[in-house]
Amino acid sequence: MSEEIKNIDVLIVGGGPAGLSAAVELWKKGVRDILIVEREKHLGGILRQCIHDGFGLTRFGVTLSGPEYAGRFISEVRELGIPYMVNAAVTNVTEGRLVTVVTPSGLLRYQAKAVVLTMGCRERTRGALAIPGERPAGVFTAGVAQAYINLYNKMPAKEVVILGSGDIGMIMARRLTLEGAHVKAVYEVQPYPSGLPRNIEQCLNDYNIPLYLSHTVTEIHGDRRLKGVTISKVDEKFRPVPGSEEYVECDTLILSVGLLPENELSLDAGVVLDRRTRGAVVDEHYQTSVPGIFAAGNVLHVHDLVDFVSMEAEQLADHVASFVNEGALRPCEVELKYDGNINHTIPQKISGEEKFRLSLRVSHPMKDVRIVVTQNGRELVSKKMKKALPAEMVQLDVDGVTRGAGDVEVSVVNV
Repeated sequence: MSEEIKNIDVLIVGGGPAGLSAAVELWKKGVRDILIVEREKHLGGILRQCIHDGFGLTRFGVTLSGPEYAGRFISEVRELGIPYMVNAAVTNVTEGRLVTVVTPSGLLRYQAKAVVLTMGCRERTRGALAIPGERPAGVFTAGVAQAYINLYNKMPAKEVVILGSGDIGMIMARRLTLEGAHVKAVYEVQPYPSGLPRNIEQCLNDYNIPLYLSHTVTEIHGDRRLKGVTISKVDEKFRPVPGSEEYVECDTLILSVGLLPENELSLDAGVVLDRRTRGAVVDEHYQTSVPGIFAAGNVLHVHDLVDFVSMEAEQLADHVASFVNEGALRPCEVELKYDGNINHTIPQKISGEEKFRLSLRVSHPMKDVRIVVTQNGRELVSKKMKKALPAEMVQLDVDGVTRGAGDVEVSVVNV
């Protein structure tokens, strides 16, 4: 007997801030046949363990903790009666939008008119860094350490070294300090910090935690438990400088060395990924290379603020609603190109027929610059910046693109 396949308008993979925002906005647009599928036991995604404040200022005009921010959308989902499923894992999405879901009560299959990918991102681990040395206990990613303390009330550390100046790592430097641990230092392989300036001030400087740039961990020491790490300076090509080694005694190493969009399901569906963002290549509708499959949030590109995640997912919902109702969207054949000062852009393709929001990050810190968007030598929009940092996403609303008039180019010029 063949498995029953249920038809559905929109299936949303992931019940974090992007998935919840998209679902609420779709409902308001009149799309009712929706299902959110979340693999954890609760909705909310990573925000459940982010108990610090600083969320919501852009989206709601008030500062909230992570659970409070997620709670606003969860409450709305429940009040509207939007269907959702927790403790359920999507194991496969096909190019034809057939979705397989594994639940405690069995296997479910859905044929969706549109699939929204909002799986978020994961942390880069020690294995990805290939740090030499032993494999003792006491080496954690920042998110795992955060979950131990904030979700499970377990203290994972006493004497701590943090590798990487990502935002989660700096927030955990403060959190561990407040819980009584001694954070010896934060070491960053780049010649500039990778996290937001406000976190450097509030999480490191306010607690006298030193930050060393152009340094990395070159060896891990310990048997059953971590005993210490070797720290080395690095040159401009990130190679350890011979003779600069220093042994630092510690029982815990926290890794905050980058986030990667969670795109295994996207690859299964035949979605083309961008080599810079590690997320999908999308057009101005947030539609991937596979018609009817859309992506937003950290699965598309890693954001600095969750407010931008929600706002991006709400924009996506407009286009998903149009796709469900009309069966297709405008073709997007105009490509976005950028110079070496830009790391990436979202979207990568546009129609040239409507206004769109451009999100980008610069490739290195710059001062007194202007980000310029042009087509065939004609300036469409520009933005002056006293400081442009890779840690901060830049957004511009772009209008006036002419279809058939060539690629749109994004560049950085000195003021």
